[in-house]
Amino acid sequence: MNQNTKVKLCCCQKMPIIALGVWQSGKDTKQAVLDALKAGYRHIDTAACYGNEKAVGEAVKESGIPREDIFITTKLWNDDIRAGNTRKALLTSLQKLQMDYVDLYLIHWPVEGYVEAYLEMEKLKEEGLVKSIGVSNFRKSHLQNLLSQVHKIPAVNQIEINPQMQDEETIQFCQDNKIVLEAWSPLGSGACLHIPGIQMIADKYHKSTAQIILRWLLQRHIVVLPKSVHKERIEENIDLFDFELTKEEMEIMNALNQNKRTGPDPDHFDF
Repeated sequence: MNQNTKVKLCCCQKMPIIALGVWQSGKDTKQAVLDALKAGYRHIDTAACYGNEKAVGEAVKESGIPREDIFITTKLWNDDIRAGNTRKALLTSLQKLQMDYVDLYLIHWPVEGYVEAYLEMEKLKEEGLVKSIGVSNFRKSHLQNLLSQVHKIPAVNQIEINPQMQDEETIQFCQDNKIVLEAWSPLGSGACLHIPGIQMIADKYHKSTAQIILRWLLQRHIVVLPKSVHKERIEENIDLFDFELTKEEMEIMNALNQNKRTGPDPDHFDF
């Protein structure tokens, strides 16, 4: 295995299994993306509401790496979902990114109007403006409702997953339906980095606790989106392919779940 390892989506597109997340990267976004691309990342995850699509696009252009070699994800924000502005929102994102298409377009949260937005995204996919479509922060109940009303299964569901937050019901539903899972906040916003059991495993492999957590997720067939603006961390977070956790170590990690969210609950949010 290496940093170019990819997962096949239901639409036959291939997606790198490690992405740089740029939520709250602010003024450091452009340099973080440049550092990530130099380190071997080929997947960048942004969103309209992050306010940094322009910086991502600039970094991709300046990197000198062909556009087709970089997988770009962005997301449709809640206000545009509610207002029925799916097409307009995507065109705005493409303009900021300075791109003709995005590789993956996600509904950011399951707000009212998400079914209609997804149906419009199906049309955008047919037109080639997006290569794949999916959702974010959808629990099993949201997915069941969506699947009963649309034509194409989501390629991806991006949700909060880390050692202390494992929504097994949703994880199992996605894997049973061949919906690729992506983990945002894979380190629990740092809260999982100091768990003693993880530190013991890290010491064994001479790795950081962050690397152990990311490796655990990859071995569960979950794509990871670690966010950092620090070059050393960015490089560390992709250095995951020279070791493998044992079955017993995986079970130790699985047993850490507390259903403890660091972000909003998809069933109860007000934005």
